[in-house]
Order: sequence, then C-alpha cells, then structure tokens
Amino acid sequence: MDKIKMGIYGLQYSQTQTGAYALVLEEEGGTRRLPIIIGSSEAQAIAIELENMSPTRPLTHDLFRTFAQSFSIDIQEVVIYNFVDGVFYGKIICSDGKNEVEIDCRPSDAIALAVRFKCPIFTHEFILSAAAFEKDDSGEGIRPITIEDSDAPLETGGFAQLTEEELEESLNAALAKEDYEEASLIRDELNQRKK
Repeated sequence: MDKIKMGIYGLQYSQTQTGAYALVLEEEGGTRRLPIIIGSSEAQAIAIELENMSPTRPLTHDLFRTFAQSFSIDIQEVVIYNFVDGVFYGKIICSDGKNEVEIDCRPSDAIALAVRFKCPIFTHEFILSAAAFEKDDSGEGIRPITIEDSDAPLETGGFAQLTEEELEESLNAALAKEDYEEASLIRDELNQRKK
C-alpha cells in the first residue's frame, strides 16, 4: 500500500469538543488536509517543539526521545495507518540500526515524537479519501502552527496591553509553572510585535 507524505499545517482549539484541539496535517505536494482531534497535552507537546520552546522539565515525549537516544534507537517514520468509526490509528517505526520495530500508538503521540525526531509522517489514500478535506487558501479557519483558544487572554486583549518586557516576564513565568498553552499565546504576541 503506497504511503502519502504529510506535513503539519497547524493546531487550533476544537470548536466541537471541549478541551480538545484539531491537529491538521497537509498532503505534501497535494491539496488535501487531514484534521485529527487530539487532547490538550498532546497539542501542547507538539506546539512546544514546533515553536522551539524549552520547558523547565522534560515532558513525556522529551523523556521518550532521551530514553530512545540513550539506547541508540531512532524513529524512522510515523504512519497513520487506519481510520475506523472516526478513530485514527498510528504507529511509529523504530530502528536501532539492526532491527526495525513497529509500535502501535495514538497518532497524536506519534506526531509529537515525529517532530522531536525530525522524521516523516505518512498516511494512506483510503484515509485521505475518507477523512480529508480540500484546502482553503482564503486564510481563514486553521491558523499555522499555534495553539488558539477562544477564551485565551490574547484574544480578549489581555496580552496586548503589556510591554515587551512584561510579556517576556510573563512568558518565563508561564514556562516555570508549565502552562505551555499560555506560554504559546504569549510567544505568538511577541512574534506578532516583531514583524
């Protein structure tokens, strides 16, 4: 079965499921996007790595990376290999240089590891045919690589009133208390100001 390479297009707070996020993958060289509903901790784990943030202590996926690298295990690729009754199934393909092993896992965990190991993400045509949508280049809807929360202070103007120095202090405080969702929003505000 041929594999189709996917890239991460973005994360957005789910409008349909409270406390969940939509992770949107985009077909490389194609026009389809695949939304996968994931939990907030997995969304944070993906966003933190994509935004090059450094948590004060390792997250679970960081611990897994360190553990794997300590024993010379590398993740070669991740595959979203099935879609049944609205549920996606994923696996990671690992290698120690001699043996290759497939490990079943949730797609959200597989992708959180993929961004840490800088490995490709794949799926299959039957999954895209069943669950993907054609991309809309209007610029509305999903926003690239950020966590958006409709109740976030950024959207209510809470961060807009702070100076850059105050934002930096707030960012450090959010990282110290491991509130990565708030840290992501503060980082977005800082990045917007630097443009």
